[in-house]
Amino acid sequence: MTTQLNNREKINKSKIRVGRGIGSGKGKTSGRGVKGQKSRSGVAIKSFEGGQMPLYRRLPKRGFNSISTEHIAILNLNKIQSYIDKKKIKISEILNTELLKKLKIINKNSTKLKILGTGEIKDKVNIEANLASKSAVEKLEKIGGSIQLKK
Repeated sequence: MTTQLNNREKINKSKIRVGRGIGSGKGKTSGRGVKGQKSRSGVAIKSFEGGQMPLYRRLPKRGFNSISTEHIAILNLNKIQSYIDKKKIKISEILNTELLKKLKIINKNSTKLKILGTGEIKDKVNIEANLASKSAVEKLEKIGGSIQLKK
């Protein structure tokens, strides 16, 4: 029945049964050669490439976290405006890293603050930051706010 449905050769090939006598062509050592680690069952030499430099040593190391890296918190102008609208930030206060950490707006591990100019800001705000983009400075000065950059 199967020969009529599938008469292609590779589907009808039977699996080679190893270790079934000398006449089968795969008897005695079952095509594994003689003795040695690879002739035994259950042995796989993981990541061994026959003396060639293994793949895990050829590829570069990744995922190292340097001790000296500074964590820079990033704030966009539209985020600041949304916090003002939610009344989380008061306009009278000077926005700096200490205040933003206290309000849990930025991460407590961040050492520097960078202001970016994405979005619009409507209220006058005084900001004290370490870094700022040109567009952020322009937008803040246009509405009458100020930004002091720490050195």
